Amino acid sequence: MEIVDTDRVTAVPPGQEPEYDRANPLLKVFSLIEGLRFAAGREFYSPDQIHYLFPFQSLELYGPSHLGSLDPRQQDQKEDFQKQNVKSVTYGAERLSRGWVVGDNWSTPFLRMTYRGGPDTRLSELAEHRLGDHIKVWVKVGNFAMTQPIVVPYHPETHRYTVELWGDPKVDLRGVLDSGGLEALDRGELVVRPDLIHGHPVDFVRERLEGVSVRDVSPDCTMHPVRPLTVELAWSDLNERVWDTVDGVNHRYRFGMALRGWDNFLKVGRSQHPHGGPGSLEYRDLFTNYFGGLSLEELSHDVHSWQFDARGHKGGSGRESFFAVNYMNLNLVRPGGGIGLHRHRDSSEAFFAARGRGLMVTGDWCKYPDRDRALEVRQLREGHMTLIHGGQLHGLLNPTDEDLTLFTIGAYD
Repeated sequence: MEIVDTDRVTAVPPGQEPEYDRANPLLKVFSLIEGLRFAAGREFYSPDQIHYLFPFQSLELYGPSHLGSLDPRQQDQKEDFQKQNVKSVTYGAERLSRGWVVGDNWSTPFLRMTYRGGPDTRLSELAEHRLGDHIKVWVKVGNFAMTQPIVVPYHPETHRYTVELWGDPKVDLRGVLDSGGLEALDRGELVVRPDLIHGHPVDFVRERLEGVSVRDVSPDCTMHPVRPLTVELAWSDLNERVWDTVDGVNHRYRFGMALRGWDNFLKVGRSQHPHGGPGSLEYRDLFTNYFGGLSLEELSHDVHSWQFDARGHKGGSGRESFFAVNYMNLNLVRPGGGIGLHRHRDSSEAFFAARGRGLMVTGDWCKYPDRDRALEVRQLREGHMTLIHGGQLHGLLNPTDEDLTLFTIGAYD
């Protein structure tokens, strides 16, 4: 991974606090979610299981509290939180979401992709601002790619070109969809593509998972609970003359939030007489360095020359195969409150929802070689946790009317 030097860092005069209540980037993420529309009625979508990706072009961060260096490589004061905080995000033209569509005795995953209309996008510029009512997109979902691009219609209410791919619901959709869903089906916004979209929630019912590695269960599922999903995209005008790519390379985005808990785990089972105790224990492996093939090495991370390692040394490189802990906190996030978007240069950190729920935002502050930068948003439900490493960013919003009890563990910055 590499630090993105084109991101802006804004100096803040000593003694002056940034205006966090003005155009807060965390609240902007929430407003983006509120403005989303889906092909069918909301009642068809499982609200707890919708994952959002908001690709972005650049970040603006605040500088240190005491006029220190604006170069993050030199920002070594761990207890200066201000230097981590995101001031604004410049979003790209694309937005993606995935989840489960659920009806009476049927269900299938979906993947929704949209591209902003208007003259300020890369594709519009390349097409000399003459895109019209339809564009095209080529998509690769995990290991499954389209043989030909498909037509994507313009949605006048959202001012976006929009297509939503469904797996095979194994029902006649014209007999079960609402009027909005039928209209989306007719205009080509809703497209059934079982060659690209795979999986069924019954594959991950608790009783079927006893003692097995969940990673190996339905590995091609578009909504797999632990496997990341990479989506590769290329947008073109209707005649395929011009393409929005990254210097000729397709856009690559990843649904990869490390979220684990009661419903997202590596393995579940029962242990009789755990450590010689009476009775039995039901366990869920969430993150682990043990058991060989079970491990995804998510507790490990590479160390770069501009990072402190776990022992406080800087300038070296290598890999740390453990999760370093320098603090543990128990917190209450009040209704309407949140932990702002902030980056981590060096350290890993985990958030665990002990009671209540919130919207968890994670993403890449640094540029990783295998994907474009984006913010990913999921619900952090009670009994679930997320993990990030140095080079990433995160934030949390409590949009409910109840307190969120949050246990946080790891290290600052």
